[in-house]
Amino acid sequence: MHRSHYGTYLFDLDGTLIDSTGLIMEAFRHALRTTFGLEPSSDQERRWREGFGTPLRPQLAKFSESDDQLNELVETYKSYTAMHHDRVISSYLGMNEVVHNLSQAGVQLAIVTSKTHLLARRGLERCELNEYFDIVIGMDDVEKHKPDPAPVLAALTRLSAHPTSAVFIGDSPHDVIAGHGAGVDTAAVLWGGFAREVLEKESPRHVLSTPADILEMVP
Repeated sequence: MHRSHYGTYLFDLDGTLIDSTGLIMEAFRHALRTTFGLEPSSDQERRWREGFGTPLRPQLAKFSESDDQLNELVETYKSYTAMHHDRVISSYLGMNEVVHNLSQAGVQLAIVTSKTHLLARRGLERCELNEYFDIVIGMDDVEKHKPDPAPVLAALTRLSAHPTSAVFIGDSPHDVIAGHGAGVDTAAVLWGGFAREVLEKESPRHVLSTPADILEMVP
């Protein structure tokens, strides 16, 4: 790592540290099949992907016409995820080594995710990353969610970290917008759910092609 590395690294979880895209898509398809008896259309899948990185209930609300439908979609999605989560997810190749190196360098680490706190911890444990993150800000830890800066600010507060010493690393435009709003540097990763051109529209400070690039970032 460069001597002038950041003092605080905030990570999104899904699509950044953990490869869960397959699970997220399959849970969505299962929820729509179960609730409506139909396979989701390509347009519905596109709209679903656009919401990656935001809380589940508002995402699924786009596909329901009543509270009862929404409740069924949410519960069906959650039950499918709970059943298949540990079998399907994994950390991205090289990510565990990157996080270990950051920890050894003495920097502060935290997770900022739209998952629930409990499920985020479960994913970290499954991918052997839990020991590195004392701080996890999940959907149920804050009232406002990405792209609002509130969860990023909550992580900074818990770490007693200043925004100018921090970088928020994520795979969605919602992560970049939240980071900008919190006054931290932002890094958009290209191994998650969004294309480069979508991410670059939000002007991240860094665009990363591989996990190893995280160690090369300079403020």
